[in-house]
Amino acid sequence: MHEGIWTTILGLFGLMTIAVLILPLSKRYKFPYTVLLAVVGIALGLLVDATHSAHLGPVSDLFHSFESFELTSEVIIFVFLPALVFESSLSIDVRKLIADIRPILFLAVIGLLISAFMVGGAVYAVSGMGFVVCLLLGAILSATDPVAVVAIFKDLGAPKRLAILVEGESLFNDATAIVLFNILVAMILGSADADLFGGVWNFLKVFVGGIIVGYLLARVFAWIIGHVGGIALVEVTLTISLAYLSFLIAEHYLHVSGVMAVVTAALVMGSLGRTSMSGGGWHLLSETWENLGFWANSLIFVLVGMAVPEILSVFSGGMWLTLVVLIVVAFFARGLLTFAVLPMLSRAHVAADVSLGFRTVMWWGGLRGAVSLALALAVFENDAFPEDVRNFIAALVCAFVLFTLFINATTVGAVMKAFGLDKLSPADLAIRNRTIARALEDIGSSVHRVAEDRKIPADVATRVADAYARRVEAIEAAEGESAPLSDKDWLKIGLMATVGQERQGYFNQYSRGYVASAIARELVAHTDELMDATKAGGVDGYGRGCEKILGFNWRFRTSMWVQRRFGIAGPVGKRLANRMERLRTTQAVLSEVRKSGVDDIRSLVGDAAADELCLILDERIERTMSALMALRAQYPEYAAELQERYLFQVALRQERTDYARLHDEAIIGAEIYANLQNELEDREDELGKRPELDLGLDPETLVGRVPMFKDLSQERIRAITRLLKPQLALPGEAICTKGEAGNSMYFVSSGAIAVQVQPHPVMLGSGDFFGEIALLKDAPRTADVVAETFSDLLILERRDFQKLLDDNPDLRSTIEKVAEERLKG
Repeated sequence: MHEGIWTTILGLFGLMTIAVLILPLSKRYKFPYTVLLAVVGIALGLLVDATHSAHLGPVSDLFHSFESFELTSEVIIFVFLPALVFESSLSIDVRKLIADIRPILFLAVIGLLISAFMVGGAVYAVSGMGFVVCLLLGAILSATDPVAVVAIFKDLGAPKRLAILVEGESLFNDATAIVLFNILVAMILGSADADLFGGVWNFLKVFVGGIIVGYLLARVFAWIIGHVGGIALVEVTLTISLAYLSFLIAEHYLHVSGVMAVVTAALVMGSLGRTSMSGGGWHLLSETWENLGFWANSLIFVLVGMAVPEILSVFSGGMWLTLVVLIVVAFFARGLLTFAVLPMLSRAHVAADVSLGFRTVMWWGGLRGAVSLALALAVFENDAFPEDVRNFIAALVCAFVLFTLFINATTVGAVMKAFGLDKLSPADLAIRNRTIARALEDIGSSVHRVAEDRKIPADVATRVADAYARRVEAIEAAEGESAPLSDKDWLKIGLMATVGQERQGYFNQYSRGYVASAIARELVAHTDELMDATKAGGVDGYGRGCEKILGFNWRFRTSMWVQRRFGIAGPVGKRLANRMERLRTTQAVLSEVRKSGVDDIRSLVGDAAADELCLILDERIERTMSALMALRAQYPEYAAELQERYLFQVALRQERTDYARLHDEAIIGAEIYANLQNELEDREDELGKRPELDLGLDPETLVGRVPMFKDLSQERIRAITRLLKPQLALPGEAICTKGEAGNSMYFVSSGAIAVQVQPHPVMLGSGDFFGEIALLKDAPRTADVVAETFSDLLILERRDFQKLLDDNPDLRSTIEKVAEERLKG
């Protein structure tokens, strides 16, 4: 076997084995895993040098194989960084990130530039190096490292908002650091001049360009994943390709930020992925990326540690003063941003308020790691730089990275503890206590049954059950000592729990094939908005959120405008079909939550809150069903077609479940099971796509529905059709407003219209008309007119009104007679 191959394999898996075995030690002694990895890496680096000429058999081969792993800037950036950044970004909640995007971007862009210039200026004052070189050092060390930060915060279990603030900043500020790094390198090497406006433009191009590349590639890959037939292995493999291709295409071919491309691609995939891939694919995706992130994180910190002895060998005694100044000024600059500038942004309402505890952790937890070292190595490896510059950058960056790893990383947990950030909120603590008490009671009650089944003596079972009973008593006593939550608080907690169940219900509907990807995505977005509204406003916020969900959003109203302005019915037809499917799915999921979900949380929130939840859900189900029935009444044939398709989907799902059970129980063999699966796939293909909704706005058809027109000849109907314009009115839509000038009248082809007059509204239906008085008398509108249901209307403009009446004397007589009766009241 070729020596290069087997030594590489030995070194790779030897390092992997050593690295992963450190994790149990980290958990046992509650010490940061990444710091232990760096320590072990340094030790290995020293041992490799010490045993270079020793002959220790396989041990020497192992240490010799480690030498084949040379840590370079390209290895860090192109091999490890895409995987680590993608895995970190994949789990970030995009909505929470957007909520804090302003402070994150400020720290990642403006904050980094301020810090880089402060650090560069201070180092320039004491080091004797050129200002641009010192500024380069400041740029490298001002960017917090996503690899180190994410790893540490995962270990600590930081609060969600704090984790997003720190992790978000660390992921975004690399683009700023790399752009500034490239500009300064070009200036040092003489290939570019200092140009403020050119630098700003270059930054925007690189930063925004990376976002665009990542977004477009993610959308393309999400579309491909949605069309690979639900094969989980293919779906997950495509996400791995996305991580590396987005980085390479952005960085190597388009010369924009590869890090921003990967961050954006991961955020998009995390947002769209669960409603683009199969349920099994999403589960496998989570496990696969967790493994990839763990392996990459384990190897990178060991390799960084192994590179430390060589890099620090160029650290000279004259650098100590510079290092001390560097550390002091770097932390002062970050403190200025977090303790002075962030509060100013909050007071100016530019950013949401960030607590003192959060700001302190953001200051102390801004770790540096592999990315900073990669940029330093890019200088260290480049012979175009003078040797003293290479040594200066590499040694100081390495020393500073070690300081943040060994000092900051090991103490940031204590900082969090000092501010109580490691503790649950009173509401979370109450939920935790009730959840544990319920679980312990269930376990305690089952002990005797298990003992009886396993022939264990009753006195043994009693001792175990008593132990659980004492734990329940202790929890209840602790709960009694703390400030109790009000019924209103428990109701809010219950509402948030039902929204969570509703969200999961939509994912289940998608994974079973009952709802399309786009509809599931929209429904999940609705529950996210509903959760935010409930958190902010409790029951009232929940009610407002439900109202918004049942309403017609700006996209729907835009499609309505397109139909009315240009006569293009396709977009609004698609929106109405989506609404019908959305309402059907919402009604099904809410009914399931009402049926079993509330019972699951009754012991948590109490009977009073649970009963109130039932009333709230009943009202929402009724309103959802009412909106659905209004659509079905307007489009009964299409509704029946969708219902039939849905029942076929349910039946196919049940078939698939039954066949899988028979196969798992070895009742049918693999050949029969495969044959049945193929048949099911063929039948699913036969169902095809959802049928398109025809709005029925064909003018001749609508005119023919109006009783006063239906007895006319076809030629007369066609002549009238040329004068009338079809329009769909939405429930609750104001068609006419009292007092406004009237330029048209309306014929009702189908639906229900309410004319708001005293003492009671007048209801109009198919064959009726309104708005004629304003045209006959040249007067303002005499009443408000509102659509009660979806209604098909025919509009007659003022310019065509007289022509229609002149050509149809009977119609003139009817309209004038009705108008006179209405004016008499």
